[in-house]
Amino acid sequence: MFQLSVLASRSRRPAALALLGLVALGLSACGGRERPRADLAASQVTTIGVNSYLWRASLDALSFMPLLQADSSGGVIITDWYANPSNPNERMKVTVSILDQDLRADALRVAASRQVAQGGAWVDAPVQAATVQKLEEIILTRARDLRRSAIEG
Repeated sequence: MFQLSVLASRSRRPAALALLGLVALGLSACGGRERPRADLAASQVTTIGVNSYLWRASLDALSFMPLLQADSSGGVIITDWYANPSNPNERMKVTVSILDQDLRADALRVAASRQVAQGGAWVDAPVQAATVQKLEEIILTRARDLRRSAIEG
């Protein structure tokens, strides 16, 4: 059985935080005029084409899997096959689609494929619906936490 405990324990990615720091530093260097402050916590964030909280939360949740494609303007993340080291006879592949610019549960779609090793070949196997639902729940919870941190911060 594919383990989701790894998904639940993801923390913030240092690279993303470093990028945010560089952006903040660059903006602080712009001198002279006072500029209006942007509402970073808005539920609709469009600078990357999709909701940035859902995007970042999806990347965080899938960060242990190798990525094949990450298209922020189209809102699609596709992983390569991942086999849990404790169960190498099973592997998963995940596709996350962010369908809207708003932070809403129906703006997220997760699809997963599963294969098991049989006779030296990989054979398609069903994915439990609970696996996909748990991953969606993890992403949505992380996105809400990111938004809440932006409001409080």
